[in-house]
Amino acid sequence: MAATGESLFADSEPFSPSIFLNLPPTPRPDGDGKDPAASSDDLVLPFISRMLMEEDMDDELLHLFPDHPALLQAQAPYAQILSDATTARSSSDTSTDSGSAAALSPSSSSDVASRNFTRERDEALPAGDGDLQAALASAFFSGHNGGDADMLYKAFQKGMEEAKKFLPTNSSLLIDREAEATSGQHLTATGNGRGRKNKLSLDDLEAETGRKSKLMVPEPEESGEVVDEMIVNGHQSCLLKEMEALRITMGSEAEKNTRKGKGKKKAARGRCNATEAVDLSTLLIRCAQAVATDNRQSATELLEQIKQHSSPKGNSTQRLAHWFAEGLEARLAGSGSELYRSLMADRPSVMVYLKAYWLYLAACCFKIMAFKFANMTICKAVAGRKKVHIVDYGIHYGFQWPSLLGYLAAREGGPPEVRITGIDLPQPGFRPAARIEETGRRLSNCARKFGVPFKFHSIVTASWESIRVDDLNIDPDEVLIVNNILQFGNLMDEGADIDSPSPRDVVLGNIREMKPDMLILFVMNVSYSVPFFETRFREALFYYSAMFDMLDSTAPRNNHQRFLVERGLFRPCALNIVACEGSDRVERPETYKQWQVRNRRAGLRQLPLDPEVVKAVRERVREQYHKDFVIDVDHQWLLEGWKGRILYAMSTWAADDAIA
Repeated sequence: MAATGESLFADSEPFSPSIFLNLPPTPRPDGDGKDPAASSDDLVLPFISRMLMEEDMDDELLHLFPDHPALLQAQAPYAQILSDATTARSSSDTSTDSGSAAALSPSSSSDVASRNFTRERDEALPAGDGDLQAALASAFFSGHNGGDADMLYKAFQKGMEEAKKFLPTNSSLLIDREAEATSGQHLTATGNGRGRKNKLSLDDLEAETGRKSKLMVPEPEESGEVVDEMIVNGHQSCLLKEMEALRITMGSEAEKNTRKGKGKKKAARGRCNATEAVDLSTLLIRCAQAVATDNRQSATELLEQIKQHSSPKGNSTQRLAHWFAEGLEARLAGSGSELYRSLMADRPSVMVYLKAYWLYLAACCFKIMAFKFANMTICKAVAGRKKVHIVDYGIHYGFQWPSLLGYLAAREGGPPEVRITGIDLPQPGFRPAARIEETGRRLSNCARKFGVPFKFHSIVTASWESIRVDDLNIDPDEVLIVNNILQFGNLMDEGADIDSPSPRDVVLGNIREMKPDMLILFVMNVSYSVPFFETRFREALFYYSAMFDMLDSTAPRNNHQRFLVERGLFRPCALNIVACEGSDRVERPETYKQWQVRNRRAGLRQLPLDPEVVKAVRERVREQYHKDFVIDVDHQWLLEGWKGRILYAMSTWAADDAIA
């Protein structure tokens, strides 16, 4: 029987990337005879649900949210236990110091063990932590008899000694909260004098401590109510329910905004100094011109005016102006690169990313239609074949592939052997390959549940152009698919010097040498990779005007997930485009027509679009998404846009056999 949505993402065995799973093909489920790849039963959301339910997402919550109400409530009973243990130890020490002797009973052996443990560990602990360690030891050894406590104590002590080998010799990376608070109070008291520089408050000290100890703390994750919502809905119409909820909310939100707008107009008419409406787009363009000509006085005045009328939680134009003004201000101050790097270093947690991604899929058709286009195209390409090898540039969390595995599992005659080579950038920290390894484990589990023979191979590299044919172990009997979803737009469009080839041409040349049966390309349709700042600014402004307007029409303004999308996805891109130059400017997309010329020059030929795939995408967008989304076809490119402006394009390519 085919795997159900509830059992699909259950816990699995450890991931083995080098061996095919010898599982029988999953029987094709009963249906109406339609192509499974054209069905609307997508598995992106249950795949996200499984990620949200993984236990390790809650393990490090304390490091980032020590004062979270839910965490404090969960800690309360344990804090009481530790408090009682500390009180008991203090009473015991007091009676011992006063000279009173008491006979030791077997039940008191745990207290002896805890005191011995405390004395031996005090040397390695900062001041003030002794009582806490004693309480922990007392709570750990309580409830055991003498022999068990002694055995546990020795094992615990041995483990602590082994752990000490991996710790630094000093305690500079351990935080003494009492000393920190005292120091912060002193600095605050002495730093409030008028005219003094370098003020430092307790908040500043904590922020500095967080920066210094960041390398010692794993990335924290949090869980939320979205987990329950995803699991309750399962895979049955998850996306449809979320989209319907957005429509209902938008109806009431639109009415509320209409009334609020009328009220503001009446209030404005009653004030003599009412603020007149301003054209923020014109102000932004004028400010960009002033910045480009280094007219600092005019740029500063325009920035102040833009800030006065913009807001990160206003309408679409106000939100757009807020983030673009931030980029203009950083460019004017010469701090664009530093600010962008700080944003990239302060990465959102996986949970925050998934929450934003959940809303983005429900409100916007661009990404999920790219997945549908690619998966349906792959299914048609592997019809009648026994092996398929997918090379995915920028696999990230692998959201695209559970749906494809489900399609292939339902194929008549059984699924083919699937091999995915995931290519990803190294992650900061001690485990640069952590994300792609977790992606491989999840996809392996998904394939196992579907009964699809599966291999996963990961490649972590900082440059796409370093991937060559020899890295892929290509089998002549397999269908080779190269997949690229919005990744090549971050490649440099020119070499390091005049004699160096363009990294984009190098990557396309390497793909040509792979001789893939199909290259699936999904790109942004905008050209703000030009070197001239004013032209680049205008292109970016018009593009993101459409993106902000799209979200304003499909998601409520007070929706926190919408704010996460705008702050976490749009803000870094806008900042990089506006405030960075040279190699620091990594956002360099091109139009689909420019990619068409570049691909042909690299030795690739364009494949015709499948009419069934185009029809399925059109129907899906028309039935489930906002009426202002646009789906069109131009020169064998499937185009996606908003209110007439084409924002994304996708097409398929293959190696041109006529070129040696």
